Amino acid sequence: MTDAPREDNRQQPKPKKEQLLSPATAAKKLNLYLPATPAEFQATPISRTALQALSDSPPEWLATLRREGPHPRDEVSRRLGVSNSALARAGVSDHMTTAEIRALLDDRPEWLVAEREKHAPGTGIVPGTAIGERPARVEPVVSADDDDDTDEYV
Repeated sequence: MTDAPREDNRQQPKPKKEQLLSPATAAKKLNLYLPATPAEFQATPISRTALQALSDSPPEWLATLRREGPHPRDEVSRRLGVSNSALARAGVSDHMTTAEIRALLDDRPEWLVAEREKHAPGTGIVPGTAIGERPARVEPVVSADDDDDTDEYV
């Protein structure tokens, strides 16, 4: 044995390469409808850092798309308060604009009321006011001359 230092022959770690996402995956992560995005977004893979930059400070086209749509099926179902399966059962298109979603919420077709009641009991019957609204709370009416434990609801 010698006291001389030996050469390090271990495998050296490789430099990290930036992971690229396909445009479809990037659109899904940003909750966008891919055909509505600009052609340059659809044509080139996007790095994770670029995706984070888009998310942190969205350009005008992204802000407009998020505000006005068209939105993908997941976002449509979230805004309507129903499941994706409910949209399929109702025959609703895969994508809708914000105006179309608001029109559905204003009209409250029978299928929407029934599906909202299935998805979250108590939300289907109460009239909605806006996208993502919560149902009004039902408060019991207690009268002073009532001695029994039965409360009436308004």
